[in-house]
Amino acid sequence: MKQRPLSLGKLDPATLKQVIFSNLGKSDPRVLLVPKIGEDATVIDFGDRALVVHSDPITGAVENVGWLAVNVCTNDIATRGVRPLWILTVLLLPKGTTQEQLKDITAQIDQAAKLLEIAVVGGHSEVSAAVEHPIVVTTAIGETADKKFIRTSGAEIGDALILTKGAAIEGTAILASELGDNLQAKINDKTIEKAKRFIKKTSVVEDALTAIEAGEVHAMHDATEGGVAGGLQEIAWASNIGLVAYEKEILISKETEAICNALKIDPLRTISSGALIISAEPNSAEKIVIALRGKGIKASIIGKTTNKKDGAYIIRKDGAKLDLSTPVKEELWQALKEAAKAPRQHG
Repeated sequence: MKQRPLSLGKLDPATLKQVIFSNLGKSDPRVLLVPKIGEDATVIDFGDRALVVHSDPITGAVENVGWLAVNVCTNDIATRGVRPLWILTVLLLPKGTTQEQLKDITAQIDQAAKLLEIAVVGGHSEVSAAVEHPIVVTTAIGETADKKFIRTSGAEIGDALILTKGAAIEGTAILASELGDNLQAKINDKTIEKAKRFIKKTSVVEDALTAIEAGEVHAMHDATEGGVAGGLQEIAWASNIGLVAYEKEILISKETEAICNALKIDPLRTISSGALIISAEPNSAEKIVIALRGKGIKASIIGKTTNKKDGAYIIRKDGAKLDLSTPVKEELWQALKEAAKAPRQHG
């Protein structure tokens, strides 16, 4: 029987359970949080403290690959309610990469790490015929002295759902940077340039640490692949609950809307590193939103958690339901694929 190839993007939950989670080596009681759906960072007991560790690759960007490598990976430490402290980076470079191109990537890593007060402590670098464009894989580490941490699976029925910044932040920046020539025929240059600057919004470290200081947070998850819809879905699956969110409450910037409309993709299903989903005790929700806004971070209550039997979905502006019961397919990959087929536009 012919095997069907795996789809582009993150592996689906069934494959993770059957192939990945069933092959995890020996069991270790010091691992306080083992690999599970939606749980992106592990926690390891070190006696008087615990280490929080996560690894992530950047595969969909070229121009800002170093910057994203730092921010996307450290976000998953922050969603545990822990400050990221150290990173290791693996640089896989295609044939023909110049020293200047390498310097640009490492300068981005350096800048992002310094802004977050993170030390780069190791890694690996090589030029490989196996890759067509630069790929950076980062491992981020943080520590918590009291072993307290937030889980994706900690959401409780009746929680308020809060979203910071908005939908498709990372996707907006990547598409504006990688497909600027293609977009010029449909979008003005000013909008494209503003969209490129969304790259500076991709960290949720301050968002997460502000939220846990301000109120009772039960779960947090950053909206990476699959966007806001995918992030909500993973909270629901990890916590074994239902939820309802409302598109009208989700910030979608004019730049994001213009790019997504031009490429015929859904901003709610487009990668959105920089957007943090917080599941909080309802009486704490307004305090958390006020604290975030006080730091200059846009935030709003977008919905609530419910009983699992009620389902998980987003109510669209037109009243239709975006069902989150099946894996959300990331829209970025299709947009990049279609753009690669189309003739290049020149301004």
